[in-house]
Amino acid sequence: MRPSLPSPLRYPRIVSRPPPKRCLLPTCYQNRRRHSYGNHGPTSPPSRSSSSSSSSSSSTSGGETPPLADSCPKLPFRFETGFALFAKRTPRPFPPPFLSPPSGSFSDPLSTHHQSRDKRAFVGGEIIRGWTNGDDAVYASDHFICANDGVGAWSARPRGHAGLWSRLILHFWVAAMQEDMVKSRPEGQSYHPDPIQYLQQAYERTVEATSEGNDCQGTTTVTGAQLFYKGEPNASAPNAMPLLYVTNLGDSQVMVVRTKAHAMVYKTTEQWHWFDCPRQLGTNSPDTPTENAVVDTVELQEGDVVLAMSDGVIDNLWDHEIVTNVCQSVERWEAGEGGPTAGSRAHGANGGMTFVAEELVKAAKQIALDPFAESPFMEHAIDEGLASAGGKLDDISVVAALCRRNVT
Repeated sequence: MRPSLPSPLRYPRIVSRPPPKRCLLPTCYQNRRRHSYGNHGPTSPPSRSSSSSSSSSSSTSGGETPPLADSCPKLPFRFETGFALFAKRTPRPFPPPFLSPPSGSFSDPLSTHHQSRDKRAFVGGEIIRGWTNGDDAVYASDHFICANDGVGAWSARPRGHAGLWSRLILHFWVAAMQEDMVKSRPEGQSYHPDPIQYLQQAYERTVEATSEGNDCQGTTTVTGAQLFYKGEPNASAPNAMPLLYVTNLGDSQVMVVRTKAHAMVYKTTEQWHWFDCPRQLGTNSPDTPTENAVVDTVELQEGDVVLAMSDGVIDNLWDHEIVTNVCQSVERWEAGEGGPTAGSRAHGANGGMTFVAEELVKAAKQIALDPFAESPFMEHAIDEGLASAGGKLDDISVVAALCRRNVT
């Protein structure tokens, strides 16, 4: 049962529409780090909710993700992943030089979100990794998942491209990680994750890519989870245990659900400047990975489900609702729902993570589109003295990953 609404005598029932541009940071913040942002100019990072009045014309979609490149070392554990997406509006196309003409295939997984508008996005001669969902961007492989939430109010500005920022940060984040994983090392020295450095490199490369003659402005929150291990590197070694490195800046979220215990064992802590103004990377924001990103290490168990979600989920569903939804979806998958598959369905294996992600997006979308629903965003707004009711219409992105042991 969802918590009861506050008394209507104190809080009138109106559709939640927070004041626009609540996230315009003070001038002192802009001046403090302006030298770090090239030619972006004096524009401040806007509030993501200032564009919340846009109506949604997008449908929920989902998919599975490709395995890790063969060049990367094989780890004792891996993710089996799936994702689901709902965009509140048609995403703004990436500007030149990042967008090329449409490809000849409608199945290219690295294209922007809608396959009917399949266009390959490039940076530095490479296809940009990940998927775009409105202003969100997601990525998933068998060792890393992330969900970046571009601040949507940039779409109302002439050079605003929050969706490009969220996607480029993701692309360069993965690139920095994979470059470090395959780098040659002295004998006896093994690879060890350096999450803050990866994100800092991604941030700097994105600033460079969007500054040189492009002046593409935007900001984005970031959250990602890298699967590693502790103990012997041999996958068959009994003392090798899965270890998760979680990096977060802003109000997107990574959550770990232990479905066999029907429990949440971890979630990231949201970072704010003030209500509805999260920490964010990008144009004239004072935030940087080295100064503001937080890294946690989380001990996992085989069968745990790791979620990377934009705030379109956590603004509309409470933690206990997310946990219940995930656990029930896994049970339904094990019972045969969600479509045919080859192999065991235990713990949501062999396609179950796509089903889990889709069901979670459906639940968040239902609240987001209901002007009379109770929601965490409504609660937070009321705590700030704002009259509010209903869900928060936003891009909704979920990546679900099942922790499994690699077979030698």
